[in-house]
Amino acid sequence: MGVVLITGANRGIGLELARQMAARGRKVIGTARRPEDAAELQKVAKVIALDVADEASVEAMAKEVGDEAVDVLFNNAGVSSKSPKLEACTKEELARVFAINSIGPVLVTKALLGNVRKGERKLVVNITSQLGSIARNEGGSYGYRASKAALNMFTSCMAKEHKDVTFIAMHPGWVQTDMGGQNAPLKVEESVSSMLLALERVGAADSGRFLNFDGTTIPW
Repeated sequence: MGVVLITGANRGIGLELARQMAARGRKVIGTARRPEDAAELQKVAKVIALDVADEASVEAMAKEVGDEAVDVLFNNAGVSSKSPKLEACTKEELARVFAINSIGPVLVTKALLGNVRKGERKLVVNITSQLGSIARNEGGSYGYRASKAALNMFTSCMAKEHKDVTFIAMHPGWVQTDMGGQNAPLKVEESVSSMLLALERVGAADSGRFLNFDGTTIPW
C-alpha cells in the first residue's frame, strides 16, 4: 500500500489528517519544518523535515521518500498574511506568503509527481481557501487571498497538463486552529472527517475542481 504524504502536518488540519489517516490503517508521512518539535505527529507518522519555501529542502524531502508510492499527497502547509489592507502590503510580506502558500505546493508536487503516479489513487489535494475565490471576494486579506487564488490556478494548470493524476483544490472550512481561531464554527476533527468523506467520492473526472470540505463546488 502506498503512503499518504501530508505537508505541514505538525499541527492543526495537517496533524488531524495524519491521525485520521493512520486510524484508517494508512501509512503516513508527515512533514514539519522542525521534526524535533512534532512529538504528536511522531506518534502516528514518519516525520520528514521540510520547508516548502526552500527548494533544497523540497529536494532533500523527495530524496528521503525515495521511490515509494504515494497514494495521496496533501499540500497542506500554509501561513496567514500580515497584509490585511493595501497599506500593509510590502514586497517582502507578499513574497513570503506566496512562497509558502502558492509556490511551495508546486515545488512539492513537482518533486513527488513520480511517486504519486505509482500510487493507487494518484491524487493530489491542495488545501486552499474560499478566500481565494474571486467570485466571492469581499476585499482585504490581500496576501492570503491572492496566494490561495494562485494555488487554485496552479491546481487547474496541473490538472490540464497531467491527465493521469487527479488534482483537487479543497477548502477545509473555517476551522478552530491556530490560524482559524477559536471562534471558527468547525472543529478540526469535523473538517477533516468531512474532507476525507468527500475525497472518497472524487475521481479522475473531478480533476481541477475547487471543492468545499463537504464536496460541493466553490466558484472560482
